Amino acid sequence: MNQNLDQMTNSELKQYLSDHRNEEETFRSALQVLMSRRDPNSRRQPYPFDLVDPEREVKEILAKKVATSEPKVTDD
Repeated sequence: MNQNLDQMTNSELKQYLSDHRNEEETFRSALQVLMSRRDPNSRRQPYPFDLVDPEREVKEILAKKVATSEPKVTDD
């Protein structure tokens, strides 16, 4: 099934991604189209396929997020 991914709406692309989540090349193609539609001024996280050492780098990203979201504990 060769879909024209560029003509799909974001909702259709998300459904397509869900339907083809186990087909790596098909999934990657659709995800690239969806990601290309992002607002260039929005905050961006790296895509794991683009990371040199995905496991280590994703752990670092998550650790930073946890550290910044933890409430400050004070001794009153």
